[in-house]
Amino acid sequence: MIKTCKVNQENVIRQITNGVFDKVAISESNLADDIIISMYDQGILSCISDSLKDKRKANSFVPYELIFALAIASKMKVRTSITDIPFAITDHRALARLGYNIVDSNGSLKKGIMEEGCVRALLRKYNSEEFFSAYNNTVQNFIMPKINANPTIHILDCTDLEVNFNNYNYEGSEIAKNKNGDNARGYKLGTIRGIYKDTGIIEEICFGSLKTHDFTLTKDMVMNSKVFKRGDCLINDRGFLDRGIINYLKSEKGVDTYVPLKINMEAYNMAVNIAQANNEWENHPSRDNQKITLVTDLGVYWDGKEPQKNVDINAAVVWDTTSDNYFVFATTDTSKNAKQIVKTYELRPEIEEDYRQLKDFWLLEDFKSTKLNMIAFHIVTILFGYLFFQIFTTLPDGEEYSHKCLPVILKNYYVKTFPYLIFYVGDEFGILSIIEFAKLYASCEHRVQKKLEDIFGLVQEKRKH
Repeated sequence: MIKTCKVNQENVIRQITNGVFDKVAISESNLADDIIISMYDQGILSCISDSLKDKRKANSFVPYELIFALAIASKMKVRTSITDIPFAITDHRALARLGYNIVDSNGSLKKGIMEEGCVRALLRKYNSEEFFSAYNNTVQNFIMPKINANPTIHILDCTDLEVNFNNYNYEGSEIAKNKNGDNARGYKLGTIRGIYKDTGIIEEICFGSLKTHDFTLTKDMVMNSKVFKRGDCLINDRGFLDRGIINYLKSEKGVDTYVPLKINMEAYNMAVNIAQANNEWENHPSRDNQKITLVTDLGVYWDGKEPQKNVDINAAVVWDTTSDNYFVFATTDTSKNAKQIVKTYELRPEIEEDYRQLKDFWLLEDFKSTKLNMIAFHIVTILFGYLFFQIFTTLPDGEEYSHKCLPVILKNYYVKTFPYLIFYVGDEFGILSIIEFAKLYASCEHRVQKKLEDIFGLVQEKRKH
C-alpha cells in the first residue's frame, strides 16, 4: 500500500521509543532531487504555485507545490509520461523538506503520492495559454527578482517542435517546411534568453504552429516584453529582420539590436563596398582566418515603411580570407567598435545550445498526448526543470556543475548513501541520523532494542552496495 505521510518528528520518536514503527528506509542522493531541494530552500519552487491558481476541488490534501515539484523532477530524470509524475521524487530528504513523503508498505513502488488520474484531471482544468502565461509570469515577476537576475543582454530565437507527420490529432498543429526544407507537422516555440552570470535564463516564451513565421510569432512578445530595460541589447538572427521593430526598440524602449544582414540587402552591399574601399582591417577576436572592420552611417541604406523613424545603424563587416566571403553584423548601438559588435553577436549560439539540450536530452518534443494543454504542460515543466538546473549551477551547492550540461553530469554522477534513517509510523514520518538513532536505541527498553537491531543490518547491507 502507498501512503502519503506528513513529517512529525516528535511523535515518530515517541512511537519508536515504544517499539512502534511501520517501515524504515535509508536516504540516498539524487541530483534532480538535490536541485529540487535547493530550489525549495531558495524559495523558488513556491513561485510556480504563487503564479498558477490551484483549481482542484478534491484531492487537495497533496500540496499544490508538491505536484509541480514532482512534475519538474520527472522531467529532470527524463521521464516524460504523466504516469511518471506521481512517484518522480523518491529521495527522502527532498520530500521531507517539502513536508511530505511516501511509504510503500508492500515493498514495491507501483503508485505514487497521487494517482495518475488525479494528475490528468487537474491538468484538464487548464488551457495551454494558462500554462505558457504562468511560465512567463513566474519567471519574470517571481523567480528573477528573487535571485536578483537582471540580464542586460537578451537573445531572440525560435525552434521547431515536430510531431508525427501522419498523426492529424495534434491540436493546433500545422504542416509546413521545417528549417531543413522538409515537410513537417508540429509547432514552433519562440524564446527570449537572458544572459545571467555564467549561464542563461529563458525569460519569456511564445507558442504557435509550425506554419507561423518566426517574426510573426515573436513580434508581440518583443514589442511588449517586460524583460527589456533602457540600455539593454537584443541579439537576433536573420529571421527577425524588420526595420520597424528595430526602430521601435531603439526609439521607444532604448534597447539596441544586433542582427546579421542578408546579402540581398542594400545595406549589406554598401557595408561590404565601403569596407573594401577603406581597406582598414583588423584581426577577428576569435577566428584566425577572418578580418573585421567597422562601417558607420548605414541607416540610410535600410529603408522601412516609415523612413522618418529610421534610427542610425553601424555594422561590423567580417571578411573570411579563406573563402573570400563577407558577413555583416548590424547594430543600433553606434558607440560600439567592430570587435565589440562581433563579440556580442557571438553570444547568440548559446540559445541554439539550449535548444539542442532541450531536445536531445530533456526530450522537449516527446509529447505523450495530442491535447494542446498537455503539450503545453510538458513544455513548461521541462523549461522550469532546465531553468532550475541553470540557477542551481550559479549557487554554492551547484557551482561544481558550472559550464557543464546535465547529460554529462548525470553520466558521471555518483549516488551516495546518506547516514540518515526514515521511520514511518501510520501517516507520519521522521528522519534520524545514525548517531541520533544509536542514542535512541541505547535509551530504549530491551524488548524495543531487539526490534530495532535489524535496522543495523539494513544499514550495513546498504553500505556494501
